[in-house]
Amino acid sequence: MSDKTLTRMDLSEAVFREVGLSRNESADLVETVLELMSSALVRGEQVKISSFGTFSVRDKNARVGRNPKTGEEVPITPRRVLTFRPSHLMKERVAAGNKS
Repeated sequence: MSDKTLTRMDLSEAVFREVGLSRNESADLVETVLELMSSALVRGEQVKISSFGTFSVRDKNARVGRNPKTGEEVPITPRRVLTFRPSHLMKERVAAGNKS
């Protein structure tokens, strides 16, 4: 595994190189796409990107957890969590990368 992280700047630079927009336009495009995705998730909608995967928000109920060190029971409040389910094509692509 590599320690490399893909950042917004990397995405903007890739759009700049591949599409030919200016650097500012590329950065604005990336920001707009990420904002649209975030807003949809906040509204509880799914974000499905073909050949990549689906982001969705799931409601988790309140439950009682346990502190593993002390064994003390701790209440866990209800919350919303973000989940990602990769497409079968993405799973295959990642698995193929593991073989190299």
